[in-house]
Amino acid sequence: MDVRRWLLILLCAVAAPTLAREVPVVPGKVLLASEAWDDYTNADGSGLAWDVLRQVFEPAGIRLQTRTVPYTRSVGLTQRGEVDGWVGSYREEAQGVLYPHWNFDSDHIYALGLASTATPTVATLGNYRLAWVRGYKYEEYLPNVHRFDQIQRRDGILPMLLHGRADFYIDALTEVSYVLKQADDPARFRLTHIAELPLYVGFADNERGRGLMALFDQRMATLVKNAELKPIFERWKQPYPF
Repeated sequence: MDVRRWLLILLCAVAAPTLAREVPVVPGKVLLASEAWDDYTNADGSGLAWDVLRQVFEPAGIRLQTRTVPYTRSVGLTQRGEVDGWVGSYREEAQGVLYPHWNFDSDHIYALGLASTATPTVATLGNYRLAWVRGYKYEEYLPNVHRFDQIQRRDGILPMLLHGRADFYIDALTEVSYVLKQADDPARFRLTHIAELPLYVGFADNERGRGLMALFDQRMATLVKNAELKPIFERWKQPYPF
């Protein structure tokens, strides 16, 4: 065997592992973390978001596993690669993670305030004292926001509004509706739609994450084109975002 053939064999042997590393390896399961949101990402694995993501991954042979943790911890777990991703991120919300092309849902953002207060709009939000849960960073996604408080828990929101410590509480429709259900007299309050913010899975920035993200985008394109996710949103009585 001449020298040129030996060199060719050697080059192929060296290149093969390199090429193999460049091909994303998709595991047989995907572990996603999320805060427990009522009827959306329930701790028992039920909810609209979990159902959507099962439809994305499981027909492709990827079993969905869920982990319930506080929202900020779900981001940190993803950044450290301890989970494959977290659910409910706004685009470019965090660094050190991967964002797919497709969102899986949209956050229907509402303002909860007293019925006696003037109806807010996106343009007038800056005139009011606002409150939302710490870590949600609505100031980065809503224009003209100047005065806001970040609270630790939702159970003190109604007293804040009743005693004038905030004009409006900002959150997704599911969450503000849950808060409103706790009111002794719901007629004293009003919900006002403010904005639609696309929701993403933020994937871990590693080989598994890249492979899962590529599969996610491929599957979402097909599911949206064929309207296969629509029955899930109808079953949970939520607006279809596509």
